[in-house]
Amino acid sequence: MLQQPAQCLAEQIADQIAQQIISGELLEGERIPELKIAKDMHVSRGSVREALLLLQRTHLIEIYPRRGAIVTEMSTEQVNQLFESCDMLLSRLIQCFIYHDLSSEKQKIQQLEQQLALHVKQMQSEQFYDLWFYFLLNHAGQFHNLYFTQFFHDLFPALRRCYFLILNTSRRDLEETFNRIKWMIDAILTQNLQQATLFMHDFCRHLRGLVLDSLTRMKQIELAWARRSRH
Repeated sequence: MLQQPAQCLAEQIADQIAQQIISGELLEGERIPELKIAKDMHVSRGSVREALLLLQRTHLIEIYPRRGAIVTEMSTEQVNQLFESCDMLLSRLIQCFIYHDLSSEKQKIQQLEQQLALHVKQMQSEQFYDLWFYFLLNHAGQFHNLYFTQFFHDLFPALRRCYFLILNTSRRDLEETFNRIKWMIDAILTQNLQQATLFMHDFCRHLRGLVLDSLTRMKQIELAWARRSRH
């Protein structure tokens, strides 16, 4: 898991709100109830507002004058833009891996692959995706580019919100995702930049496709319930 420094109160509040959005407890278009959160968490409303300003950077909410903070929509366009950004960002991260001395990292990477395989075998989708992306996020900070690291950190909650949509996909989908990661790991360990980059592009396309399929099904269900409620 990602090793983080101790968080301030606003960061802790932001993380809790983010998890509610990621898990679907707070839905798109829903207003963030500042007073309720302050009461439930026994914190000041000022701390909640500070947390919302932090959370806005992650693209999970938007803050509007006189309306407050609103959970952002999950649309096809939003998912496409997110994965386009992640593709570019992760491809750059792959380059950093390739040009970095991996002698001290090989055992950790091999252990990562074993842990991912175990999650696939046990159909633990959330743990599978969390392990992979936290690994990438953790290593993004080792290449001494603060802008690069911050950009990835700010995008990560929106990415996590996306892959939470596909936690109930089939074992076959999870195995296909794992195969793409395995190919990528093999290319990284052999320092084959071209192959590793191609496999990262393929991984991002595959994951985006799974997310868009799940998003379409979710919207169809929401529409069906809305129609039923009008009758």
